[in-house]
Amino acid sequence: MSTAAFAAVDLIRAKRDGGTLTDPEITWLIRAFTAGEVTAEQMSAMAMAIFFRGLDGRELATWTTAMIETGERMDFSGLDRPTVDKHSTGGVGDKITLPLAPLVAACGAAVPQLSGRGLGHTGGTLDKLEAIPGWRADLGNADMLAQLREVGAVICAAGSGLAPADKKLYALRDVTGTVESIPMISASIMSKKIAEGTASLVLDVKTGAGAFMRTREQSRELARTMVGIGRAAGVSTVALVTAMDAPLGRTAGNGLEVAESVEVLAGGGPADVVELTLALAREMLSCAGIEADPASALASGRAMDTWKAMIRAQGGDPDAPLPVARHTEVVTADGEGYLARLDAMAVGLAAWRLGAGRAKQGEGVQAAAGVTWHAGIGDRVRAGQPLFTLHTDTPERIERAREALAGAVDYSADPVAPGPVVLERIAD
Repeated sequence: MSTAAFAAVDLIRAKRDGGTLTDPEITWLIRAFTAGEVTAEQMSAMAMAIFFRGLDGRELATWTTAMIETGERMDFSGLDRPTVDKHSTGGVGDKITLPLAPLVAACGAAVPQLSGRGLGHTGGTLDKLEAIPGWRADLGNADMLAQLREVGAVICAAGSGLAPADKKLYALRDVTGTVESIPMISASIMSKKIAEGTASLVLDVKTGAGAFMRTREQSRELARTMVGIGRAAGVSTVALVTAMDAPLGRTAGNGLEVAESVEVLAGGGPADVVELTLALAREMLSCAGIEADPASALASGRAMDTWKAMIRAQGGDPDAPLPVARHTEVVTADGEGYLARLDAMAVGLAAWRLGAGRAKQGEGVQAAAGVTWHAGIGDRVRAGQPLFTLHTDTPERIERAREALAGAVDYSADPVAPGPVVLERIAD
């Protein structure tokens, strides 16, 4: 698009002063920014204006559609099974995608799970799976379709052709303090998911100390906004608001979380991981119109069979040993009682400092780095018992990881019951 239909500065002023943008203005702005005709400085100013002034429902729907239209749309209509996807807003120990995708596929759905890499304290699904020897994240559209037909599930990197405006805009938001805008978070997530072509979508919106959204109110608003966008676009969309004050499971780190996911698929694993996996599976199957019991598919081994087929289809060896860290250190409990608090952010920061995460895009991660915790909320802890094990290939990182965990736990003299994992369901 070479001829400017509008002046970017006029649109910035309008939004800055609390006005609304018309559909043609929004469509032009997104296209011109993607084409390089609106500068990074101008779009940064617009992002800040939206951060403070927001977007109304019409503006947000148009913004999301405009972002989708900067790229391609995938089409899974030729598959002989209904498609359904899941998106999580990210948390510590959130390995749910790994057992969930093959579980839902084993029940008869097609699960095209386009995932990303981690940045900061939350791990990325692709980083986790790359701990498996030989596994590859990058698949072309034809390979994705073939794997969905043959296996029913695929977890892979999103191609550059999906909503390229989002990648360009996110890079600006990340360095201008405007990431935490609910309209722009919603448009970012939903533009990619709608462009992906899935017929139905279940959102896992985390809330709490280790989540992007710290308060229940923020998480509820984000969930409702995304559900509204999805439904307006013809995608059957449901959201669960789930707890992230304490980390999920007993591990945070790439290979560690793969091992824990395999435990779940084998019929074991931590109770909270199993509970959330089954809750999301039931929602996904309901959205897809499939009557099946995911607990039965887990217990029978069908989900494990699908996991192995999915990993093999992407070049991985599901039976190969996972990487083991060259250095480990145990952190013992300095108090005792019933574990009343285990801070998810502290655990995530420790795993990141040990090498499980990255500080900026493009950095490598350690496949074996991370944290194991040996007690969960409500467990009885005695002073001096092992509380955390730190894993890393670079022992000079251990001290700073220990510092991150200082003050991460509280104890109670009285018994403590773990809180619910699923806090709320939002469908409209």
